[in-house]
Amino acid sequence: MSVTQETIDIVAGRIAGDIILSNEPSKTLKKWREIFNITQTRLAEALKVTPSVISDYESGRRRSPGTTFVRRFVKNLIIIDKEEGSKTIRELSRLVVSTADAIVDFVEFPVPIKGQIICNIVQGLPLACEELLEREVYGYTIVDSIRAIRTLSGSDFFQIFGSTTERALIFTKVSLGRSPMVAIRVQTMKPRMVILHGPKEVDTLAIELAKSEQIPLILSKMNSEEELIITLKNFYRSIIDKKKV
Repeated sequence: MSVTQETIDIVAGRIAGDIILSNEPSKTLKKWREIFNITQTRLAEALKVTPSVISDYESGRRRSPGTTFVRRFVKNLIIIDKEEGSKTIRELSRLVVSTADAIVDFVEFPVPIKGQIICNIVQGLPLACEELLEREVYGYTIVDSIRAIRTLSGSDFFQIFGSTTERALIFTKVSLGRSPMVAIRVQTMKPRMVILHGPKEVDTLAIELAKSEQIPLILSKMNSEEELIITLKNFYRSIIDKKKV
């Protein structure tokens, strides 16, 4: 069974989230390395560190890893697994099929982007915390709100963040905007900004929740979900092209 890049990204997000949210990240790092059946030495070579660094992280002798290390850790688990035929990734991908149905698109930016730029790209109307749009985001996740309600449990919700919460969550097929903001309110992890697509007007409760959580809430005025997805994807590709120059 072939595995799409979208599914790989979702798997990577689940692993990263599991590590970051763990009460014992050292043990969780070791757990995932062993799930992928990769030695400390092999992983250290891929990360360009000494095996003792991996050992120190896994034993807890080093302080908890930051998001940058976790991102590199997960990325190299997947790279090594691909070199071995992607056996582990294929197995893990079967566990996220239903979740993948709710995630329309998932992107990690190679460089941070101002929230205001994302707002402009989606023809956004700020509804709450417009002053916080100067903060940077490191990616975005587009979520089909109807499928999310049907398939995402509370414990699955963290998967839409990938390796960082500093991202935009974009909900499509929204009726009033209340459900996405209520879901975010009860979660420990919070996005850098929230974009809603679909409603002509947004429920006042959603706006109040955004203000209380200090999360910029944006209403996208783009004509269609398809246009929204394509426009954001083209923006992402333009960033990649600039990085190559």
